[in-house]
Amino acid sequence: MSAAPGWFRRALAHRPEQRAVPVDGIDISYLAWGRVGAPGLLFVHGGAAHAHWWSFLVPLLADSYRIAALDLSGHGDSGRRPEYPLATWAAEIMAVADDLGAEGRPVVVGHSMGGFVAIGTGAMYAEDLAGIVVLDSPVTAPDPEIDAARGGRVFGSLKVYPDREAALARFRTVPEQASYLPYVIDHVARHSVREVEGGWTWKYDPNIFIPTRTEARALLERVRCRVALLRAEHGLVTPEIGQYMYDCLGRVAPVVEIPEAGHHLMLDQPLLLLTALRTLLADWEHSSPLTR
Repeated sequence: MSAAPGWFRRALAHRPEQRAVPVDGIDISYLAWGRVGAPGLLFVHGGAAHAHWWSFLVPLLADSYRIAALDLSGHGDSGRRPEYPLATWAAEIMAVADDLGAEGRPVVVGHSMGGFVAIGTGAMYAEDLAGIVVLDSPVTAPDPEIDAARGGRVFGSLKVYPDREAALARFRTVPEQASYLPYVIDHVARHSVREVEGGWTWKYDPNIFIPTRTEARALLERVRCRVALLRAEHGLVTPEIGQYMYDCLGRVAPVVEIPEAGHHLMLDQPLLLLTALRTLLADWEHSSPLTR
């Protein structure tokens, strides 16, 4: 922490409320910041990730918004299910939105697999949302986490490590990328493990990688709330995929590149991501959406 910059330390000084809401028989855990009654922002992590992929950054928006970062079922501190259909994850997002105490309709921001969940939520609950922001989720390609799980490279049965530090030494992102901010990756890793009998292991349920999902393009074409696509310069959404998604959305959604960012753009370019979100949200608050 002593080597971390001021913005990072200020964000972590905003202690979140630890909250949970029941959805279909299990508790969905989430972190909350900001004033009750402020406009709502909901942040959704990627596959095998958790709410703390956001907790070092999104508190910096708490002066203007009521914010939630949730653990989807099968992730983080939320409960487990026999299976994880996209519709259930979308329902979890809306349950958190209802419980959060925000004013009006919220904006949902989803990264990677969470971007696909945001698209599904936008397709199923468009009238209840102010908009969705999709972060480097390539609709024309498989989820990178799903692809890696099917290939047997990662995400098999959970290994138990003898102690916490041994587990942390094995922390990796999928896909890996060229750079990370060391204090950020350390923060995320330390919230990724839990103690179990015999040692320490990861918080996610490996069964999340065999969910029932609707085809992403069909969902994208059904979204009727506002949409913005933020792509990482060195991520998975190439300019060509961005153009394809733009066309699917009726050519009315901005596609914005975050320069120098890898796929996990909050881990290497968090302040550029924060600036892009601030700019986008300010525009949405003072403009009328185009229609298809």
